[in-house]
Amino acid sequence: MIPLYKTWLIQIEITNACTFQCANCTRYVGHHRKPYFMDLGMFEKAVDSLKGYHGGIGIMGGEPTLHPEFPQICELLNRKVPPQKCGIWTSGYKWREYRNLIKKTFKYAVSFNDHSDPNQKHQPVFVAIDEVIRDKKLMWDLIDHCWVQETWSPAINHKGAFFCEVAAAMDIFLDGPGGYPVERGWWAREPEDFRDQVERYCRLCGAALPMECSSNREAADLISPGNLELFKKHGSPKIARGRYQVFDRVMDDRVRELRKDWSPQNYLGVRTGRFIKKLLPLQYILLFLGEFRRKKDLKLDELWLLNRGTYNTRRVWIRIKRKLFEKKPPRGNFSPPNGEERK
Repeated sequence: MIPLYKTWLIQIEITNACTFQCANCTRYVGHHRKPYFMDLGMFEKAVDSLKGYHGGIGIMGGEPTLHPEFPQICELLNRKVPPQKCGIWTSGYKWREYRNLIKKTFKYAVSFNDHSDPNQKHQPVFVAIDEVIRDKKLMWDLIDHCWVQETWSPAINHKGAFFCEVAAAMDIFLDGPGGYPVERGWWAREPEDFRDQVERYCRLCGAALPMECSSNREAADLISPGNLELFKKHGSPKIARGRYQVFDRVMDDRVRELRKDWSPQNYLGVRTGRFIKKLLPLQYILLFLGEFRRKKDLKLDELWLLNRGTYNTRRVWIRIKRKLFEKKPPRGNFSPPNGEERK
């Protein structure tokens, strides 16, 4: 795993309400009995805690534009953070209503993904790695090299700060102890400083499992037997409606085989098999045309949103800038996790 200060982005999750219920959603959408909406005081505290962080600040949900105070959130962000440092992840649900506000606040750093492409897939995060991997040395090696932690983002929600956005969502659903106190410099952690969260959440997650993934348009979530009982205990509406498929295979040998050519970052539907790699420009053209068909609402000056925005370009630039200019922050004497005493 990498230190949190070396991540390219930290997400502030202002809500877990969403207009979709995609299969295997990393935000656990469909499993919460009631969504949350972060209050403005907590949002300001989250923004202030990231002062000195060299990466980007993301706003996400759920669907962030469902937040009843979304305009005020954008106004606060405009006051405190330069737009070139901000990004938003949206399905475009309220694009007509908020297009000017979003473009003013986030400029070109908008990930506009309406999740309508059946080729998109979500890693089966509800398959507990601890249940399907017998070799625990292999399990912890997979966890310690999890692509979500190494290439994606820590997160802040209304319960605190987390080393990983999936862990943040898990803590809400499972009524966990909450995250680290949201205070300035909480993100200056080395891997050993967030090991408590790794051991609490990662065994219950399948993000680090090399597996074949189904489309996120599937009706059912893939879930391991132990997690199924846990989800029933916590009253998941989606489980109560029978929208799940039990996965109970031992995966050790299959994982060792799949791990060699696994590309979990390719979840947006661009196929890159050996033959297709030669036709990759054609694949992107087809992807662009498909997006154009689904996003007829865009104006001519918004065509940059067709390939789900420009956040990938931003990510590359932030990483280069961090590599060249960022100094290692001083190691902090971190406060203990919410509700826990320091050992």
